[in-house]
Amino acid sequence: MAIKFQYNKTSLQQIEKNLKMRQRTLPIIKNKETALRLEVKKSKLEAEDLERKLQSQIGGYESMYALWGEFDTSLVSLKDVQLDVKKVAGVRVPVLLNIELDVKPFGLFSAPKWYFDGINLLQGLAKTAVEREFVLAKLGLLDHARRKTTQKVNLFEKVQIPGYQEAIRKIKRFMEDEENLSKSSQKILKSLQEARAKKEEDENSSARKEEEVAV
Repeated sequence: MAIKFQYNKTSLQQIEKNLKMRQRTLPIIKNKETALRLEVKKSKLEAEDLERKLQSQIGGYESMYALWGEFDTSLVSLKDVQLDVKKVAGVRVPVLLNIELDVKPFGLFSAPKWYFDGINLLQGLAKTAVEREFVLAKLGLLDHARRKTTQKVNLFEKVQIPGYQEAIRKIKRFMEDEENLSKSSQKILKSLQEARAKKEEDENSSARKEEEVAV
């Protein structure tokens, strides 16, 4: 990204202002990036734990596979999910407060004894699956924010700050060269004026001498 500027004092002041703003902001953005990296790592571990838990519960489900043909899966359903939103490292993410499941009544005496185990298993599966989805959603938001923050750090650190510093050097060098050129021009002009004045003085002096000789 090329830094646009002009070789004058106004442009120099604006670029110096932009540079200082980025130099002040960079440590803040870096701290945010570090915090986001930690939160992303924590969410990944949480998602992995829930995935292992879910696979373990699915294993329990499969171990009872022969019996599920007799089970009424409509007995257990998701009734409500209560959630909130909070800021994590400056990013708004969903927070799971409560999962409410609905268990329909069934014949306690007519249903097989393992129905209770089946209902508990399905409840556990449903809760773990919902928890996992929320953690993955949070992870996606945090990782997206982390990538954007990293891009901004790289933009400031590797492109804009060096670009502004180089622009300042170029403008200052140009202004110094211009000032030196102006001083040199003034010296040359002064020398020419002094030479011209001396010549005129010499000519006037010669003219006076000639008049004196003529008299």
